[in-house]
Amino acid sequence: MGYQTLLVDRSEAIATLTLNRPEARNALDLVMRRELLGALDELEADPAVRVVILTGAGGHFCAGGDVKSMRTRHTAAQGRARVESLNRLVLRLVDFPRPTLAMVDGYAVGAGSNLALCCDIIVASDRAKLGELFCKVGLAVDGGGSWLLPRVVGMARAKELILTGDVIDAAEAARIGLVNRVVPAAELAGVTRALAQRIAANPPLALRLDKHMLNRAAASDLAAALDLEAYSQALALTSEDHAEGVAAFLEKRAPRFTGR
Repeated sequence: MGYQTLLVDRSEAIATLTLNRPEARNALDLVMRRELLGALDELEADPAVRVVILTGAGGHFCAGGDVKSMRTRHTAAQGRARVESLNRLVLRLVDFPRPTLAMVDGYAVGAGSNLALCCDIIVASDRAKLGELFCKVGLAVDGGGSWLLPRVVGMARAKELILTGDVIDAAEAARIGLVNRVVPAAELAGVTRALAQRIAANPPLALRLDKHMLNRAAASDLAAALDLEAYSQALALTSEDHAEGVAAFLEKRAPRFTGR
């Protein structure tokens, strides 16, 4: 399928989704939101895809919402409709049943910062800059930031970032746990892909179950988490990948996981 605002590349078991509006620092307009949803549906339907990398073209990840379109005044109903289109994308990406990595270079601000947070792991270049800029243009936080950010950096730091609208560099983002790792810009693609390959080598069913459990654990108590672990492990124990993993361990060879 062709897209106006995205580039989609599949190589081995890894798919790379590139936000492709470099003239606007990959701002999330309505077309891009719809196309991201379509691309995620397409990738989920492809059993060969085990890991998805989300990144941006032109040296930036995503500058958030399209500020130029904000010159048009909207009614409350129109504003809610725009945010609900973003909400659908947030839910889809957070719950996407394959591991996702955000590869962040340049600006990831506003909804762009929260789009990165929707991914399971964030790898940033040393020139990346992140921030919740909403208050700077008279807006409240969206893109899941009110839920995602406190769970990553803690409530106190989340309040500071959202209430000041400050932009922080990659080193500070790593220090507070906002990104998983920071690498030189020239090494960003190679390091991110190597990490994706390490993840893709693991059994797809186990990864899907693990991601689902970790996402649910953020909003459940220990007893509920243990119940979900029991259910998930029962599924994993009956899989061909479990049998292959045990055989490979005993035979001292690399496993060949198929996702069954």
